Amino acid sequence: MLIQISNHYISRFSVLLASIEALALLGVFFAGAAIRFLQWDGTASELFTSQLPGAFTFTFVTIASMAALGMYQVEGKQDFEGILLRLLPSLALGFAVITLIFYLFPDLYFGRGLLAIVMLLALLLILLIRLCFFRWSGLNNLRYRALVLGTDTNAGELFNLINRNSGLANSMIVGFVPLDKEARHVPVDMIIAKTGSLISLVNQYNINEIIVTARERRGGTYPIQELLECRIHGIKVVDLVRFYERESGHLRMDSLYPSWLVFGSGFNQGVLRTFIKRLFDIIASLLLLAVTLPIMLLTALFIAIEDGLPIFYRQERVGLAGKTYQVIKFRSMFKDAEKGGKPQWAVTDDPRVTRIGKIIRKLRIDELPQIINVLKGEMSFVGPRPERPHFVDMLTAQVPYYNLRHSIKPGITGWAQVRYPYGASIDDAIEKLQYDLYYVKNHSLFLDFIILINTVGVVLLSKGSR
Repeated sequence: MLIQISNHYISRFSVLLASIEALALLGVFFAGAAIRFLQWDGTASELFTSQLPGAFTFTFVTIASMAALGMYQVEGKQDFEGILLRLLPSLALGFAVITLIFYLFPDLYFGRGLLAIVMLLALLLILLIRLCFFRWSGLNNLRYRALVLGTDTNAGELFNLINRNSGLANSMIVGFVPLDKEARHVPVDMIIAKTGSLISLVNQYNINEIIVTARERRGGTYPIQELLECRIHGIKVVDLVRFYERESGHLRMDSLYPSWLVFGSGFNQGVLRTFIKRLFDIIASLLLLAVTLPIMLLTALFIAIEDGLPIFYRQERVGLAGKTYQVIKFRSMFKDAEKGGKPQWAVTDDPRVTRIGKIIRKLRIDELPQIINVLKGEMSFVGPRPERPHFVDMLTAQVPYYNLRHSIKPGITGWAQVRYPYGASIDDAIEKLQYDLYYVKNHSLFLDFIILINTVGVVLLSKGSR
C-alpha cells in the first residue's frame, strides 16, 4: 500500500524500512558513543544529551544518502550482493557529507573516531536489517489485494508491470474478471469467472481495490452499478490513469482523457504555493552557488584553455506560459556546433562535444549557470526541462497536452530528469512528458525535496547524461 503526502504517493514498504533504519542508526550512534567514550566521567544521561545533535545529524544524512542512491526504490536485487553494492556508496556519500558539515558547522563535530565506529556498525546493521526485511513474509499484509476488471491489452501490460516486481509491488493482483466479448491478454490461471456480482467476488477473495482497465464506460458491458456498490462498501475503485500515477509516478498518455484532467485532483497553483516555491528557489540557488563556485571557476578556466572564449552558451528556451528566454549554460560543444542553423537532438557520444564538455555533462556541471536564470525568475530550481522553440513547436503538434508543461516555470532539475534517461527523440519526449505532467499536477515542496535528493544520485551515478 501507499501513503499520500501532498498528492505524492510513497510506498509503505519504503516508509516502514526507512523508519526501522532511522531508529537503528540512532541506536548505532549511541552504541558507538558508548564504545568510544568508555572512560566517560559523567553520567549516561549527560553522554546522551551531549551526543544528541550528532546522532540526529548522522541519522538524517545517512538516510538521505541512501535515498539519493536509490536504496528506498525497492525494485532490483535485494540479496546480499545487491544490497552491499548500493549500501557502500551510500555510506561513502554520507561520510563525505558529514565531513562537509563538520567544516561548515564546527559545533556539530563529534570526532573522526566515533564516526568511523558508527559507520562500521551502520554497515553491518543495515545489511542485517535489509536481509531480514526483504525475506519477511508479513510484507504481503501491506499490499493491496486487487481485482482487475478487464482482460484486454491494458490488463496484460498491468500484469507485466506488477509481475516484474511481484515481491514488493504495492498491489497484489488476485485475478482478472473478463468483460463480455473481450480478448484475453492475461494468463488463463489468473482469470476469475464472474458468476455473480462484483461485490460477491470482493467478499470471497478479500479484495481491497478494483482496478478498471477497460476504456469503454458506457453501454451494457460496463458494470457501473456494481462498481458503485463496491464503492459504497468501502472498496477502492481506480482507473488506469490513477493507478499508473500512484504506482509509477507518471500520467500515462494513452489513458488520459480531458474530463479526468479537468475534474481530477491536483494542478494546484495558488498564491501561497507560488510564494513558497519562489522563496525555496532563491534559498536553494544561493546555497548551490556558494557550494559550487570553486567548481564553476575551474570549469570556466578549463573551457577557455581547451576551446577559447566564450565560456558561457546562451540559447533561446520556452518558459512559463510559452514565453521565451535565454538560458545560460557552460559551453560544452565546439564553436559553431550547429553551423547549418537547424537545431539537433543530442546523441550518445556526440562528436560536437569537447573533452571538458563530456566531463561537465556527465556531472551536470554545465547546468550550474542556470542559477542565474533562477535568481532572475525565468526558471525554478525544480520543474520540467526547458526546450527550444523549434522542438516545442514540433512536439506540440504531435504530442497531446504537451503545452501543459508550460503552466509552471521550467527547472534546472525535475521529476522527469530523475525518473527517465536523457530524451533525444519524439518517443523519449512523450515518455518524459508523462513525468512532467505528473509534476505539474502534483508539485509541492515535499516533492521538490524528493527530486533534489534523487538529483544527487543522478549526478553521482551519471545517469541520463549525453
